[in-house]
Amino acid sequence: MSIQFGGDYNPEQWDEATWIEDVALMRAAGVTMVTVGVFSWARLEPVEGEYEFGWLDRVLELLHEGGIKVCLATPTAAPPAWMARRYPETLSVDRNGQRRTFGSRAHFCPSSPRYRQRSAAIADALAERYADHPALALWHINNEYNAECYCDVSAADFRAWLRERYGTIEALNETWGTAVWGQTYAEWAEVEPPRPSITLLNPARLLDWRRFVSDATLACFVNERDAIRRRTPGVPVTTNFMTMHKTVDHWTWAAAEDVVALDAYPDPHSPTGSIDVGLEYDRMRSLRGGQPWLLLESATSAVGWRSVNSARDPGQLRVASMQAVARGADAVMFFQWRASRRGAERFHSAMVPHSGPDSRIFREVSALGHELGKLAELAGTTVSADVAIVWDWTSWTTLDESPRRSEHVTYGDQVLRYYRQLWHRNIAVDLVRPTDDLSAYRLVLLPAAFALDENPSLVQYVADGGHLLASYATGTIDTTAAVHAGGAPGPLREVLGLRVEEANPLPAGVEVPVDDGYAVLWQDIIVPETATVLSRYTDGPWAGTPVVTANTYGAGIATYVGATLSDPLAVRVLDEVCRRAGVHGHAAAPMVEVVERRGGEYRYHVVLNHQAVPVDHTAPAGVDLLTGTECGGEIRLQPYDVKVIRLPATA
Repeated sequence: MSIQFGGDYNPEQWDEATWIEDVALMRAAGVTMVTVGVFSWARLEPVEGEYEFGWLDRVLELLHEGGIKVCLATPTAAPPAWMARRYPETLSVDRNGQRRTFGSRAHFCPSSPRYRQRSAAIADALAERYADHPALALWHINNEYNAECYCDVSAADFRAWLRERYGTIEALNETWGTAVWGQTYAEWAEVEPPRPSITLLNPARLLDWRRFVSDATLACFVNERDAIRRRTPGVPVTTNFMTMHKTVDHWTWAAAEDVVALDAYPDPHSPTGSIDVGLEYDRMRSLRGGQPWLLLESATSAVGWRSVNSARDPGQLRVASMQAVARGADAVMFFQWRASRRGAERFHSAMVPHSGPDSRIFREVSALGHELGKLAELAGTTVSADVAIVWDWTSWTTLDESPRRSEHVTYGDQVLRYYRQLWHRNIAVDLVRPTDDLSAYRLVLLPAAFALDENPSLVQYVADGGHLLASYATGTIDTTAAVHAGGAPGPLREVLGLRVEEANPLPAGVEVPVDDGYAVLWQDIIVPETATVLSRYTDGPWAGTPVVTANTYGAGIATYVGATLSDPLAVRVLDEVCRRAGVHGHAAAPMVEVVERRGGEYRYHVVLNHQAVPVDHTAPAGVDLLTGTECGGEIRLQPYDVKVIRLPATA
């Protein structure tokens, strides 16, 4: 086993002489695997049903001769021009009824039978041809699934999905609450996708549409996956997720894959960029129960879509890549190998930049490749955590969807507020669903879990001695988008020992004094029942009202935070909860990240300095795998430095 290293390779953009040069450069850079064919449908099938594989045969032959594995992609994110011309119904339609045109990518309708038929056909043809190819190591289906279509075909598919879910139109009316505003349906044919209307749309309809979109695109994935598995049952299959992207429910999708993969492009000049992407890395690791995952795309330097596409500092490429490895990745890949001279991504950085291999970027790429080659023993090891954060796709979708209580409060932001605090403490975190078995964790955080049903898992966790920290907006609605009778926190009322009489989102910039701090963005008007009040509002119309409470339930304790707290107060609250739960992190200087991977007889401390300045760090005694030297005690971390320290598992 090893940590795979490489990137997207698009040889269709170059001549064969460049291919030969590319393989030589890949070997020099320590590349072990490349993704091939992501956008090559037009080259592979220039005429419907007529495949041209000769060029790809040659590419795979060269790669295999160079000792480089292939992650072979189906090219179905970029349907060719002939499909758009011959079958215009395969082009997706936006919410306003405008049919999208050929000329970009991902312009397909996921519900189109013709699209599904042709995409399965080319997947099958690729699998048949390369089933026994010695370079084939992994299948990569489509690319960054983000398709959503409001055409009549999708509408019919949506109705079929609803009929399967509800059985009768009466059950749908009851669940959606269509008696409100006289939206009752008499027959299935009357149900349409949530296209724009004169005012607000039914939130239950919007939620089910989001579920349908995820399932419809998943059906496209499964359609290709099954075609491939019939030919190559022993080759793992994946697709590449995007960070903080809610079009698909990653929990559901991950169960349909063999390995989870992610495309991550943190802003190198954001003060929280390296922190926030850690959440996504932890989420990917958690989607399949802690299994290693793949960083399938990242940037060597600048990207091509921000308002200002700044380059990464010298050294940032290394520390950012090693951060993914620290948090469970068994592959570090980039988009792309060689920078495009033409097209929409011509300014996106690459492993071989426009300036060629005699460049800072290629030197850093090569150095990283050779360092990753020293970390083979990390492959397959895992990250264990005492703390879990509940990440719930339904809450994410519904809290952020109109009609909403505050545009200043989003689900992702609320999760990140807690995650950032744990990151600064170097406390490892798993992401879980609210219905998962939580018994392995000392502490579970439940930030803004807006949509909750009756939940035996959370209740039993606290009753058995667990520590739960929940925040405002939790338990406001159920998973059909209906508000809980009695209000928030719904099914956790007894566990938290309180009820929320009223929610009071605050205008931006308003600060409400609290003991030792202040609250912003949101006030829950809390009525304690069995909970003990830990902090109150001290001024204004709600002076004396609780803001932080704790409740003993069974053998455990459930803490509730009814507002966004100012940083010092938020830190103190979480510190106290961690203390009670017996949760401890790794001590380090600010912006020094320490993550531990474990496997066999060893554990590995990955130490990362995310700063452009040197800093001192106290490290445990062990061997730094990157240098092969003994390491321990007071050490000096250089700007963007990395240490991977091997320690005995039992130390």
